[in-house]
This record gives sequence, structure tokens and C-alpha cells, in this order.
Amino acid sequence: MPDSPAIRVLLADDHEMVRVGLTALLKRYPALEIVGEAANAHQALVETQRLRPDVLLLDVRFPDGNGFDVCRRLQNAVPDTRVLILTSVATDDTVFEAIAAGAAGYLLKEIDATGLVNAIERVHAGQSILDPAVTARVMTRVRTFSEKTEKDKLSSLSAQERRVLALVAEGKTNKEIAADLGLSDKTVKNYLSNVLDKLQLSRRAQAAAFYAQNPGQS
Repeated sequence: MPDSPAIRVLLADDHEMVRVGLTALLKRYPALEIVGEAANAHQALVETQRLRPDVLLLDVRFPDGNGFDVCRRLQNAVPDTRVLILTSVATDDTVFEAIAAGAAGYLLKEIDATGLVNAIERVHAGQSILDPAVTARVMTRVRTFSEKTEKDKLSSLSAQERRVLALVAEGKTNKEIAADLGLSDKTVKNYLSNVLDKLQLSRRAQAAAFYAQNPGQS
């Protein structure tokens, strides 16, 4: 069975010594092929579109721009190239923005050679990679964002819509809800339809489950 072709890697970093060091390091691994380098954001865009590497190893900061913009622009221009951020910057905002921009991975430059090569191979295989040092913080940020989104949805409901939602969660029918609130069946149906729209749900059972998960916000 023939060997798999080498993974074609493009290096983009504004520090020459970093590029030289990475090139020397990665050339030790037959599974990888360094196909080019870029010293700024513009070159990263041009060379990625010209060479179409399997993986772009991309820094975050450049004199003429940033890696996030590069990543976003390449999503449509070269969709088959997987972008792996390799940087010394590790704030919550930069990690979150990299993910939002479409990066397949985010690594800190402190990573060792084996870890870097493994990450390149995994990203090339379609997986997503986060440096262990930033994973916990990102997951906390994602959870916080998710919780805020749920609160925003609930706050969009009127007082009457919340009452309807609470009664739906109790398992009551539209007729029972109408009787409890002194409304017509049709009015209750309209309220429920509005609730589903605002919560971005499609079924009554989903609304009941949503209420059960967020009782303190209702």
C-alpha cells in the first residue's frame, strides 16, 4: 500500500527566526512538507491562494493586519486549507475570535515538537484542536455566552407570554390555559406561537423543557 502524501504546510509569521526555527523543526518529519513562508498578513493571503497548502500555520499579529482577518478571508477563497493558529497570545478574546473566524485550531508557541506535529496531522484529518492551556477558559466563555443567550430569549417574552409558557410547562392544554388566564383558545394559541418564535423552538415539548431548564429566569 503506497504511503500517504505529505501534508503540505505553509508558515505565516512576521518573525524570521520563528519561521526558520519552525522550518528546521518540521523538516525532520517526513509526513510534513513545508511549501512556503509568509512574513505578513498580505503574503499569507497571497501565498495560501497560490500554493493551496493543506494546513496554514498562522500567527495572530502582523504589522499589516491580523490572523483573524486572514482566516476569515480564506474561508471562501481556499476552503480546503485548514488554518491552525500558532501564537504567543492567549487572551480569552483572541481564542474566541479565532474560533469565530473559522480557525481549525489554536496553539501556543510553548508547545513541543511532537505536540505541534500531532496537531497539524489532526487538523489536516478534519479535527479541531485547542491548546490545553486555553481550553478551560474557552469552554467557560462558551457556557457564559450560551447562558446569556438563553436569558436574552426569555427577556424578550411579555409577561403574558411567560404565564402561558409556565402553564405549558405544567402540561396544560390550550383550553386549560385559556380557562386559567381568562382568554380564548385562539388567543392562547397566538401567544404560544409567539413564544416558540421568540425562543427559536418548533414544538410545545421543547418550550416546556426550556422553561424547566430556566425556571429562575421566567
